Amino acid sequence: MARFRMYPTSEQTSVMLDHCAHARYVWNLAVEQHSHWYYGRKSAPGFAEQCRQLTEARAASEWLRAGNQTVQQQALQDFSRAKNAKFTAGFGEPTWRKKFRHEGFRVIGTDRVPEYNEDGSAKLNAKTGRQVMGRSVVVQKLNRRWAQVKVPGCGWVRFRNCRPGLPDAKTFRVTFRNGRWHIAFAVIPEPTDAPGTGEIIGIDRGVTVTAALSDGRTLNCPQLTVKERAQVRKHQRRAARAPKGSDTKTAEYAKVAKLKAREADRRKDWCEKTSTDLARSYDLIRFEKLNIRNMTASVKPKPDPDNPGTFLKNGRAAKSGLNRGILAQGWGLLRQRTEHKAPGRVEDVPAPYTSLRCSDCGWIDKNSRKNQAEFVCTVCGFTCNADTNAAINVAVGQAVRPQRAHAPVPEGQHRASGRVSVNLNTPRVLESPRL
Repeated sequence: MARFRMYPTSEQTSVMLDHCAHARYVWNLAVEQHSHWYYGRKSAPGFAEQCRQLTEARAASEWLRAGNQTVQQQALQDFSRAKNAKFTAGFGEPTWRKKFRHEGFRVIGTDRVPEYNEDGSAKLNAKTGRQVMGRSVVVQKLNRRWAQVKVPGCGWVRFRNCRPGLPDAKTFRVTFRNGRWHIAFAVIPEPTDAPGTGEIIGIDRGVTVTAALSDGRTLNCPQLTVKERAQVRKHQRRAARAPKGSDTKTAEYAKVAKLKAREADRRKDWCEKTSTDLARSYDLIRFEKLNIRNMTASVKPKPDPDNPGTFLKNGRAAKSGLNRGILAQGWGLLRQRTEHKAPGRVEDVPAPYTSLRCSDCGWIDKNSRKNQAEFVCTVCGFTCNADTNAAINVAVGQAVRPQRAHAPVPEGQHRASGRVSVNLNTPRVLESPRL
C-alpha cells in the first residue's frame, strides 16, 4: 500500500464524512444479516443479492440515497472479501464498525484502461474476443510535492506526494482518524534487490534497545519526548476530572490521541527506514523468533482461596507497563516490513539460549549474563554487550537444542557449587566479530 496524507477543504471534508457514515452503515447491515444465520438455516445473502437489496434500501431511505452508490457497493464488496477470508486466510468473523474509530471508505477507479498479460500481449475476453478494459484511479501531479485525486462527490482532493512518480492503482481507500485524512492506493511495491555480498545480519529485539545488530550497532525506536509525555499526563488528568459526556472531556482525550498518533507516526517512519536499510545492505536477515501476542497478553487473575469472590495481587500494573513498552518498540512492524521488502531473505531463529550462549566459544551458562547490558562468559572470559552477543547468536542460527553437560574447569580454578552449564558441542564461530 502507498499511503499519503490528504488535505481536503471544509466542503470536501463534510462530503467524505458522509461517505464514511454510509459505508459504515452498509457494512453493519451486512454484519447483522449474517449474524442471524445458524446451522440448518438458509444461507445469508451474498454480494449480488446484497447489491439488489441496497438498491431497494436507497429507494426507501432519503439519507442513504443522498450518498454515493459506488462507495456503498464497495463497502459490501469489502464485507464479502472479509467473509471469504475467514475460510481461506484464517481471519475471524467480520465485526461491527464503530463511529470515530472505523472511519473510511473505498473507491474504485473511474478511468478505463486496456489490460495486458504478463508477456505483453493484449488480454482478450474469452466470449467476445474484445480487449479487456480495466479500471484505473484518476490522479494528477501538481508539482514536486503535491498531487490530487478525484473522489466521488468531492472532485479533486489534494494529497502530499512524498514518493517519486504517481501511483498506478485500480482502487484506493480513504481513512479518517485523529483529525487527519489519509489515502492508500492498492499498489504492491517492487521488492528491494539484494546487494549480492553474501552478508548475514542477526537482529535481537528488546525493550531497552529496540534492535541490536550482530555488527555491533544498536537501533532505538523514537518515542515521545519528556515534554510530550508530560503533556499526555496533563490532558489525561484534565479528562479524568471533567464531567462525564462533557465537551471538555472529549477535547482533552482528543489532544491525548493527537500526541499518541504522533508517536505512532514516528514508530512507523522508523520501521520503514530501518527495514529499507536492512533489505538494501544484507542478503540474509535473521530475526529472533518472538511470539509478541503471547508476550503482551494480560495477566490472569488469582482467586483468593481463603476469601471467595476476592483476588490476590498478580502484578497486573507492572505487566501492563511492560506490555506498553514492548508494543511501543514496533517489533512486529519491523519484522513485517522487512519481509515485504526482502521476500525470501528473512528468517526466524528460535529464541531459547540466544541471550545465554557465548558467541565466541558456544558455551551456555545463565551466570554469564551479568545484567541487561553486560555479558561475560564464565568459561573463556569473552566480554561483550549482552544484546550484541545475542544478535551474533541469531546471525549464526541455532539448528539443534543444546544438551546439558558439565563445563570443563580451567587449570588452577575450582568449580563453583551449584553451577550447571550447557555445552553445544559446536565448533568455534570464527566469522563472528569479537567486540
